[in-house]
Amino acid sequence: MRGLLRKKVTWVVLTIAVVAAAVGLWAFEPWRLLTRSEVDEALPAEFAAVEVTTTTAPPTTSEAAMTTTAPVTTAPVTTTAKPGPTVLAEGAFVSQEHATRGTAKVLESGGKRILRLEGFSTSDGPDLHIWLSDATAGGEWGKYDDGRYVRLGEMKATDGNQNYAIPADVDLSGLRSVVVWCDRFNVAFGSAPLDL
Repeated sequence: MRGLLRKKVTWVVLTIAVVAAAVGLWAFEPWRLLTRSEVDEALPAEFAAVEVTTTTAPPTTSEAAMTTTAPVTTAPVTTTAKPGPTVLAEGAFVSQEHATRGTAKVLESGGKRILRLEGFSTSDGPDLHIWLSDATAGGEWGKYDDGRYVRLGEMKATDGNQNYAIPADVDLSGLRSVVVWCDRFNVAFGSAPLDL
């Protein structure tokens, strides 16, 4: 009888251990400590530099004759400049729950806004998202879901240059940081200050 009871207890303990291990693997995804991903997104077309054309008068015949023996052209000289989008805010990432580095920029062009992460790097993890938050960057890593925040989407990769569209109806006033947020465990991997 004792032997049978001992076997049942052993099976119950083994079953609990297997279930706990499976749940732990699902929740923590420990293999992500060893995985990396990279993306190198260019700025979206609407944020690409805009060509601005300026025209200057051609040199006079006497000026051209002094500098060249080639035939003198009478067509205007055209040059182009390529200004970029407006930078509304910019900040460097600080590490919190995981080592995180890079620069976050909020850019505007033609009435559209994006969050751009440049030289970005953080750890991989389960259920990672990019948020804008009214909490300050750094400090206690669980504070970002206590106030106002805007979800911009799942993190695209652990490394590289990335773009996240900011919806047109989002009021940026009062948002003070960008956060790499783990929804599963409610922690910030890292954050960057933004003065919007």
